[in-house]
Amino acid sequence: MDERSRVLIEELRHMRAARKVTQEDLARAINYSPSTVAMVETEARKPPPDFWELADAALDTGGAFVRMLARLGAPQWMREWEANERQATVLRSFQHTVVPGLLQTSAYARALFRSVGLYDDAEVERRVEARLARQAVLTCERPPQLVTVLDEHVLRRPVGGPVVMREQLWRLVKLATEHARVRLHVVPASVGAYPGVAGAFVLATLPGGEDVAYLDDQLKGQVIDHTEDVLAIRASWEAIQGEALPPRQSIELLTEVAESWRS
Repeated sequence: MDERSRVLIEELRHMRAARKVTQEDLARAINYSPSTVAMVETEARKPPPDFWELADAALDTGGAFVRMLARLGAPQWMREWEANERQATVLRSFQHTVVPGLLQTSAYARALFRSVGLYDDAEVERRVEARLARQAVLTCERPPQLVTVLDEHVLRRPVGGPVVMREQLWRLVKLATEHARVRLHVVPASVGAYPGVAGAFVLATLPGGEDVAYLDDQLKGQVIDHTEDVLAIRASWEAIQGEALPPRQSIELLTEVAESWRS
């Protein structure tokens, strides 16, 4: 049992005792046997993939276990970026390959993690839960303004198949039309070479007004706070946004492509 699991299990025992919930009570609430709960708490077996999400609901923790799982399981660079993400007043995100993690459906995220080919089912589910837990930043008391620019190729890349893509694009439409703090733009496929071909990034404006950036690659992410580098990324952002469609036209294109994803 790794240190991450021990921390979660200790917190589980503490929360359960504080709420005067027995192992049997918890087992009934999450539809697992009392022996499963007992073995998890004594570190005799690994928690099932959905265990922490169910425990959050049963103990009314507000999603504490899933958030802890995400933070404890993430490498240092990811924890550093997520700390910036949680306190940001504005997030500016550009993606040219896949839908950004903050906007993904569970099915879309699951398909991406499975495509890596390195994770078993339990690890895929853990990573999906961690990604969805990050999305709480959009529904917190003071969510950031999220401005996202997507290359049109993101909308047409078949991640998970037509059903998954249709659900994902309709989620984007819903967020863009119903979430006051989310704005989406699409760079149409008719645009030729533009600064976005150099790669995806996120810019976070922190409460003090300073910007930090996040770059991702196949091995790890990188948090950038060096002033000249951040200014260069900011210049790229402005150039990319200049190539994108306005919000209304972007939503129309999203809707059109969503309708085209019929199984």
